[in-house]
This record gives sequence, C-alpha cells and structure tokens, in this order.
Amino acid sequence: MRSSASSSPNSNNQKPPPLSPYLLSRLRDYEHRHKRCDPLSEPFQRYSQELDRVKNSPDSLVRKNADSASDCRYIVFTPFAGMGNRMLALSSAFLYALLTDRVLLVDFDPSMRGLFCDPFHNSTWLLPQEFTFMDRVKSREFKEVFSLGSLLKNQNQNQNQKLADVTSLLQLDLSTEYNDYDKLFYRDETQELMKNVPWLVLKSNQYFLPYLFLLPCFRTELDQLFPDKEIVFHHLARYLFNPSNQAWGRISRFYDAYLARAEQRIGLQIRVLDPENYPPSFILPHILRCIQDESRILPRLQRNETITSRIGTSKAVFIASLLTEFYSELKDMYWTRPIADGEETASVAVYRASHERNQESYSNSHNMNALVDIYLLSMCDFLVTTQVSTFGYVAFGLAGVSPWFLRDPSDYERKPSEPACHRAVSPEPCFQFHPTDYDPIAALHRGATGPAPVIMYCEDAIWGFKLANMMSF
Repeated sequence: MRSSASSSPNSNNQKPPPLSPYLLSRLRDYEHRHKRCDPLSEPFQRYSQELDRVKNSPDSLVRKNADSASDCRYIVFTPFAGMGNRMLALSSAFLYALLTDRVLLVDFDPSMRGLFCDPFHNSTWLLPQEFTFMDRVKSREFKEVFSLGSLLKNQNQNQNQKLADVTSLLQLDLSTEYNDYDKLFYRDETQELMKNVPWLVLKSNQYFLPYLFLLPCFRTELDQLFPDKEIVFHHLARYLFNPSNQAWGRISRFYDAYLARAEQRIGLQIRVLDPENYPPSFILPHILRCIQDESRILPRLQRNETITSRIGTSKAVFIASLLTEFYSELKDMYWTRPIADGEETASVAVYRASHERNQESYSNSHNMNALVDIYLLSMCDFLVTTQVSTFGYVAFGLAGVSPWFLRDPSDYERKPSEPACHRAVSPEPCFQFHPTDYDPIAALHRGATGPAPVIMYCEDAIWGFKLANMMSF
C-alpha cells in the first residue's frame, strides 16, 4: 500500500500552493518513462549485462551500439551523511533527472531501507541488491578513471569530444568534498558534453538544485516548472517522499495522540554541534528569548508559582533534539510556572517523539526516528530551527513554512545583545557549498539586461545561496 505525505493533516493552517500545470504534465511524462526503464524492464536488464563485463578502463565502457537500450538513460543516487542531507540531495537529483530526461534510481544501503514507499506507481526506484557493479563504482580506483572531474581533467586536448564517445558511465561528485574539476558540472558546455552518457552515478550530500537555475540550458524549462521559486523544494519533497507504512503509522499515531487537538502547534528543532563548550544550560535562555520575546510564539512565564487559571489557547510544542535537556527544561517550566501577567492566556504542553543522544546516520532505527521527527515538525504551524541545519531545512521545506532561525551558540557568546533568532523570507533550503563566486546582489543590479535573478544569499549561512522571487531580495 502506498502512503502519501500529501494526505497528512493540514496543520499549517494554509493550503499548500498548487503545482503548475506544466510541472504536473512533466511529472506524468516522467512516470511513464520510469515505468518503461525501471529495474524490472528489459532495457535495464540489457544495460546491467553490459556493465557486468566492464573492466577498469574507459574503453571498456564505450557503448558498442548506441541504440542497444532504447532511449533509457539513468542517474543513480548514492546517499550519505544525515537524513536531512540525504533528502535534500535526493530531491536535487530528481529535478536533474526531470530536466535531462533520465530515470532516477536510488542505491539505498540498509540504513535507508523501509523508510520510504516507491514514489512511482507500479514501479520501483530501488537499484536491485544483486546489481553488484555498484561495489566497484564506489571504489577510489574506479573514481579516478570514471569520474566527471577526472575525465575532464584528462581531456584538455580535446575539450569538445562528447563524453558518450568516451564512456557509458560517469561518476558525479557534487558533495561538499568535490574538487574544481568536479564543479565543472555546473557549466552549460559540460552539460552538453555529458548529455548522452547513459549512466550517471551521483554522490551528493547537498541541496544543489538552486544552481541549476543559473544554467541557461535549464533556465527556461525551470521557469515554466516553478513560477514561484520559493516553494521548489516543497513541491518536490511532497511528491517524492512518501513515508513507509511503518513510518507513517508512527507519525500519525503520535500526531493524533499529542498534537491534533492543539489550537497551535510549535515545532522546535535544536542541533548542538559542540555541547561541551555550549551546553543546554547556556543555549536555553537564548531559545526562550527567541520564542517568548522576539517571535512571541510562546507566552512568558512568572518566576514563582501562584494560583492561576490555565484556560486559553492550547499550544503543543514538539521538540526534536538529540539532547533531552531542552525537552525536560521546557516541559517543567510550562508545567510548574504560570503565564505572566499581560501575556496571552494559554495552556502549553511539551512533547518529544525520540531521544537519541548521538547521531547515527548509518543506523536504520536512528534514521526512522529522524524521519518521524522531520514529519512531525512539518505538521506544525510555527517552526524554530537551528541555522545551517539540513534536518531543519527539510522540516520547514515540507511544511512550506518560513522558520525562525536560532543563531549559532558562539554568536550568543560574542554578541549577546543581538536578537536570539531571525525569520527566514521563505521555506527554501540553502545550498551551502556552491561552486563559484556568483554574486546575487550584482545579478540583481544586472537584472534589466538578462534573466531575472532567482538566487539570494541565505539568511542563516551568508556564504550560501537559496532560491528566491525577486520581491524577496
């Protein structure tokens, strides 16, 4: 049975913006192509046999017959890093497949199995486990020969040669570890060179799709697909990610038991990278300053217990954090102390669904808990997240809600008088490690002489880029 994220309770009090008719039609076209070329298809089986005969040289991967597998071309995504990074990179890979008429397949390791349903009806996106060729592809020796960066580096003498004439498989490294030659992926001329290569194997832990909007070869198509640039991830994620029945059961049971009856739901995602130097006791006062004084999401409290009525707006606070102290402290505060005079009368209950002290990205149970937390956060009306956290990016992107960003703990130490948090202009995630020195502000000034700029600096990572409508600049 295929579950659907789009059937989740609409707890953001807003109707998700509709997909453009053109995007809908392109998704239907993609689904037909995926069914025709998926791992159960005859073209895929033929390609698999070809790859099994490959040796460690580009010559062995040159296709002997350009039409041997019809028009099926693939991009295989190999996820790594945390759950947020994986979902952001996978959504980027899917958009690239859509733009280049490829079929997206995923090479999920055991830590990802059983988390998502197949998004494409009567088909599969899972690379078969018996497809052992991927074990060779992931080796360092193979990358040195078949990576896009290596081939471009060694092809300086013949830069116009189509890569499909050299190999039928390319590795793409678009991770935070990529080098200058790997970054040549983000050029129109490279896209033309690799257009007909049948197999692309992508390694990425980044939300790289914003940069696709800067490539002229894709820009016209992307403008038709996404007239509103600030909900691109929202649309892709709600289409692509469908929690499995096991995951959806946990999500819906928790929501129904603890969050559904609240008049307001507040999601609080707190990631602390250095708890030894910045323990919860240091960070919590700044969080309170954000949620009580600056965003006014929760009411202030009196210092001492007094007899008072708690009747008022019911607010449910859902906390996602590896550290339990934030949950315990906030729960005790709002249970034992009354609302301060002059504040909105409210009853506040604090909840959490998991409590894992450490991130274990290659543990299936850990990733299941992470997925449940992400979706529960996405069902909240207001979100406060840790800046530069990809986990938070996915949550508010799915929700379609502009979050409040908590500042880095070191900022609280250096600039204690500055605001504890600030509001994002949109729910679009940030591409933190982009390939060039492109300047969105300069592009805005040049807008009258070229395509309208669609990239701005990120609010939480000022070195990064995010998609934006012109009115957001």
